[in-house]
Amino acid sequence: MTGRVILVGAGPGDPGLLTRRAAEALAQADVVLHDQLIPAEALDLVRAGAEVVDVGKRGGGEQVPQDETNALLVRHAREGKVVVRLKGGDPFVFGRGGEEALLCAEHGIAFEVVPGITAGVAAPAYAGSPVTHRGLAGAVAFVTGFSAESDVDMDALAAFPGTLVFYMGVRTLPQISERLIAGGRNPDEPAAVVERGTLPDQRTIVGTLAQIATRAADAEVRAPSITIVGPVAALHAKLGGPLAGRTIAVTRAREQASGLAARLQALGARVVLAPAIRTEQVDADLPDLGGFDLLCLTSPTGVARLFDLVRDARDLAGPRIAAIGPGTAAALRAGGIDPDIVPARSNAEGLVEALAGVAVRRVLIARAEEGRAVLPDALRERGADVEVLALYRTIAEPLSDGDRTAALEADLLVFASSSAVRAFHAAAGTLGGSSIASIGPATSATIRELGGEVLIEASEHTPDGLIGAILQASA
Repeated sequence: MTGRVILVGAGPGDPGLLTRRAAEALAQADVVLHDQLIPAEALDLVRAGAEVVDVGKRGGGEQVPQDETNALLVRHAREGKVVVRLKGGDPFVFGRGGEEALLCAEHGIAFEVVPGITAGVAAPAYAGSPVTHRGLAGAVAFVTGFSAESDVDMDALAAFPGTLVFYMGVRTLPQISERLIAGGRNPDEPAAVVERGTLPDQRTIVGTLAQIATRAADAEVRAPSITIVGPVAALHAKLGGPLAGRTIAVTRAREQASGLAARLQALGARVVLAPAIRTEQVDADLPDLGGFDLLCLTSPTGVARLFDLVRDARDLAGPRIAAIGPGTAAALRAGGIDPDIVPARSNAEGLVEALAGVAVRRVLIARAEEGRAVLPDALRERGADVEVLALYRTIAEPLSDGDRTAALEADLLVFASSSAVRAFHAAAGTLGGSSIASIGPATSATIRELGGEVLIEASEHTPDGLIGAILQASA
């Protein structure tokens, strides 16, 4: 019995750019042969029990020779398996997908191609540089890595009337610039290098064609990077977003950081991920909720853990449900529960105010192990019987030297909780000389307690409010 091969493009790095058909193929696969430059989250879509093999490249050298990859494709397909060959970007854009498709055809193996978004379009787009633009560039040429032995006609490229996009050309950028200028390309033409395009820590280096190699070297640009040559590169300054040119360090737990980082990046910021904390579950038994008249949830993480413990949604039908913050409320609604009380202010003090006219006798507060005492103390002072159920704990994460340095050198250091402030301070020994943005008064108080100065404080104590405050301060 012969199986089949699915050549899948995983996109340029942002897991949100993975196509639905790619996700379906990964769920069907018996074997996945993947490259290095794929979103790590793509492998989370592989079904349990499937074999996953890394056949990518590291540091410019092959981890698995192409001949061995070819042999794996053929062998597994001949065993009747569904084989997904998962590639960064698009399989047919500098991805050797055409060679592997021909291999399948030559061996009588059925194959399918699932296109992916290629970095040569996506990285410039995320950087605010469309590769074509009316009046500036009516054509685009995509060029693979250039070397002295390359068969690419650089004189023809120099005369090309449009945008030039170079893949894998970081090491040879000086030769690329020199050859283009020698071929007649204007040395003052705008150029840009986009490093780690579409990823949270994407950054863009701009200059003229004559300057770009030196500027990229001074900035220590590394692969993977895309180089853009042409007038569209200058649009980065206008289309790069209101936070273009700013480096922002996000210190949230890794599972929470990606959403905030992606939104900051979409606004043009270069994001440094320096997760100072992580969460882990606490062994907990959910009491019979029938005896409570109020259930309080304080975070989306707590909601997720609560749903893990609830055996039957009807168990939540008894008490009123209060949620601190729109994120917590949204997490409840996603699970089919519409909270009864959501305070205007997204903190414990706001919930205390919202409950001022609500009669409560017995309250369950489901939260982090190390939560503040404001809410339980206030309810006990009103005569309520309060039980606190710890669902998870926050743990300090070690920071690598590189992450610590990058965060401390960022233009803005962002904290969304007091626990993140304390953990970062413990790991870095300081809150640094960076400007600091805080999600709210409680976090700000901890920052000041540890010697930091708060430049920006969100009036709405949510990630959206924090982003809004950063934008307002940057206007």
